[in-house]
Amino acid sequence: MSSTSRSRAEANRRRETPAKRSKGGNRRSWPRRILWTLLALFVLGVAGLGVAYAMTDVPKPNEVATAQTSVVYFSDGKSELARISEYNRESVKLAQVPIHVQRAMLAAEDRNFYENKGISPTGIARAVWVAVKGGQATQGGSTITQQYVKNYFLSQDRTLQRKAREILISVKIDGQQSKDQILENYLNTIYYGRGAYGIQTASKAYFGKDVSKITPAEGAFLASAIRGPSFYDPRLGTEQTKNAQTRSSYILDAMVAQGWLTPQQRTAAVFPKFIPYQAPSAAGPNGYIVQLVKDELSKKVKLTEADISSGGLRITTTIDKPKQQAAVDAVDNRMPEGATGLKVGLVSIKPGDGAVQALYGGADYAKNQFNTATDATMQAGSVFKVFTLIAALQSGDVSIRNSFDGSSPQYFDEFENPAGETDFNRRGGVRNFNNRDWGRLTVPQATANSVNTIFARLNIIATPKKTAAAAAAAGITTKLNANYANVLGSDSVKVIDMANAYATLAAKGVRATPYYVKEVASTDDSFDFKAKPVTKRVFDEDLVSDVVYSMQQVVERGSGEYAGDRLDREAAGKTGTSSDNYSAWFDGFTPQLATAVGMYKGDGSVKEENQMDDVPGWGAITGGTIPVRLWTDYMRVATEGMEKLKFPEPAYINKDAAPKQTQRPQSTGGNTGDTPRPTTRAPEPTPTRTSEPTPTPTPTVQPEPTPEPTKTKPGKPTVPVPTLPGPTPSTGDEPQG
Repeated sequence: MSSTSRSRAEANRRRETPAKRSKGGNRRSWPRRILWTLLALFVLGVAGLGVAYAMTDVPKPNEVATAQTSVVYFSDGKSELARISEYNRESVKLAQVPIHVQRAMLAAEDRNFYENKGISPTGIARAVWVAVKGGQATQGGSTITQQYVKNYFLSQDRTLQRKAREILISVKIDGQQSKDQILENYLNTIYYGRGAYGIQTASKAYFGKDVSKITPAEGAFLASAIRGPSFYDPRLGTEQTKNAQTRSSYILDAMVAQGWLTPQQRTAAVFPKFIPYQAPSAAGPNGYIVQLVKDELSKKVKLTEADISSGGLRITTTIDKPKQQAAVDAVDNRMPEGATGLKVGLVSIKPGDGAVQALYGGADYAKNQFNTATDATMQAGSVFKVFTLIAALQSGDVSIRNSFDGSSPQYFDEFENPAGETDFNRRGGVRNFNNRDWGRLTVPQATANSVNTIFARLNIIATPKKTAAAAAAAGITTKLNANYANVLGSDSVKVIDMANAYATLAAKGVRATPYYVKEVASTDDSFDFKAKPVTKRVFDEDLVSDVVYSMQQVVERGSGEYAGDRLDREAAGKTGTSSDNYSAWFDGFTPQLATAVGMYKGDGSVKEENQMDDVPGWGAITGGTIPVRLWTDYMRVATEGMEKLKFPEPAYINKDAAPKQTQRPQSTGGNTGDTPRPTTRAPEPTPTRTSEPTPTPTPTVQPEPTPEPTKTKPGKPTVPVPTLPGPTPSTGDEPQG
């Protein structure tokens, strides 16, 4: 270019407008401005995160995370009876979890767990990108720490707001807790399926064993299950089984790649076997015990429903596992097939202590919550005669050496009933079973054969009020009526009360309050309870020895002879049958164990359809039929291995007693029915006594034992049992039980 041209170009440049120069300069400054803007936003973002981090507090654990199952044990403190919980969880320390199980979880969920800061930036970015595209913030970012935070502190909602809180809290938690503590809380918090929260409960739900015994293959499966239990539980089908096998293999291979498992160990890790699924519920016969335990914890130990259902309690009951199983088996084997509506209750108590060692209140608590052992009341029948015997001995006017007229029928002014259904009842008539004449019998003989006419006389001597008082002192808690017919069992009682009342006699006159909970402890050692038996002496020991001696005759040679022939140890008891067979009993005891069995039909009310008089394979049910057999079946197992103790010898108190002279009850002399009684009565002669207490020999004629039915296959009643009505007056025509 010439000098002239250069000069012309320079002149043109100088003539360029300021506007043009400004436009070019702005184009060059925009990148710098954007850079400064982004830098400012970054600084603000970091500052904002800092402020958010500082303002975010670690919340309190949610209820689901802290709830733990309360485990109910049998009396050995080891055998599990049931679980009480809204959330089935049992927390353990990390040291109890084998290292290969811990590593299976890391291989499945977070292999960099011990190196990261609680979050995964790439995972978080992936979750945000999904949310920006319109999805939910559900993918990525789920380190073990984040999963722990979500399950332990937060809700399960799937939003960016919850995800942001999860991230911030995860970073905080990672700085506040050790990695081992985070992993321990994570393993105890997450859901594994089958209703199991936490790895200990999951180990038992899938494999039936403690987590400390879990193998690498089993650990790999548990690590698989947390992704989605409904996709991996083999019980749900072949597809789930295949999913579980594939996922477990992936985890085991990852453990080899991480150096956490040797190739040889990997080869040995075959897909595990599983136990059948068992829903944690208070079902079956044991469900009645669980409810009684819950009631006692609430009323006696003063625990709330929340304490019981989610407090992680370890509850040891008084229920002996072998005895409980024996009770269930005895009922299952003895209840006749085809006998619709029959109900039975059984309670077994430790004398002098009150610990309930076995209880049968029904076949399935889940279907019917009415407890035949503790809720039902039924007429006592002849089992109540024992209380009249106690009252008569307490009066000082009767000795068990005395003999009485056992003829039938007899008429007593005191038993007159103007409103009676028959002329016989209105005139105070009392019959023996089958209207049998027994002649003169001693008190033990009359007890052995449940002679109504003799016990009617004893109640006149004792007075009905004292009979009722003796029953209450022994342990009967239901309302009792002070009428002369109470000796024949007109009052309605509970099986639990009869068991406890007879346990008082087995304990030589010491009554104990029945209880079901032996001890309770919490997993965090914040609560500890140990039961103390509540006892009281209510009867003189010598008096009880005479009563027990009389009751021994029932088992040795009387209406309960079936038990004596098959129980290889000393026992005492009493059969009982109410009028028209509305209820039937056998209650008895050894020195170490008292057991009551009561049977009734339908709702127990006095209606014709509730009479147990045409039971398939049995005919009429009395205390000497199914109840004594059921009692014997149970007691043979329950007393196995116990020392064969003997009862105290009878003391023969009131040895110089002669019954008070009253009008002699007139006997019609045999089975002549409702023969009118004479208008005058001769006085009762005073029984002959000797200087030494020698009981009169038992009569040689005994009632024929009820034959064993041929039908042995058990059957279970299915009709629900409503609350039973109150006492129904006895007709006085008391069958021998």
